[in-house]
Amino acid sequence: MNCPTQNREGTEILLAYTAGKLDAARSAAVAGHLQACTSCREFTGGQAAVWKALDAWEAAPVSPDFDRRLYARIDREVSLWDLIVRPFRPLFMRQGLPMAAAVAVLLMAGFLLDRPPAINPVPAPQTSADVESVAPDQAEQTLREMEMMRELNRLVHPDGADSKI
Repeated sequence: MNCPTQNREGTEILLAYTAGKLDAARSAAVAGHLQACTSCREFTGGQAAVWKALDAWEAAPVSPDFDRRLYARIDREVSLWDLIVRPFRPLFMRQGLPMAAAVAVLLMAGFLLDRPPAINPVPAPQTSADVESVAPDQAEQTLREMEMMRELNRLVHPDGADSKI
């Protein structure tokens, strides 16, 4: 038989042997192994000692007023919310809350007056009435080019589509 302490299933078999839950054939095989293996013998001996100590242990009796004391202690426990809010409770009193609100409004007003929002100026739109100054020879050249375009348009469209240009 392989040593049961080498794997988890083997230790469960040793625990079942110590508890007396194995059948007779398997119990005899484990007992035979225990005679040859000191490691398994120490394991089962230690387990038997733990079980024997647990069987001998007696819990202390519960006092008659245990429930009353437990509920009183639970009532005394402070929640996390109470721990957070406790320092600010004086502000929430009748006189403190309006005062705190007034201070907050004054601080906000002071901040806004100290730093007014930046307004970007909107450029004035250009109107079509703006007159550009043009040199006289440039105006003459432009008029000649427009006349040439009219002539070209008459040649392409002889039916009199002069008004398009």
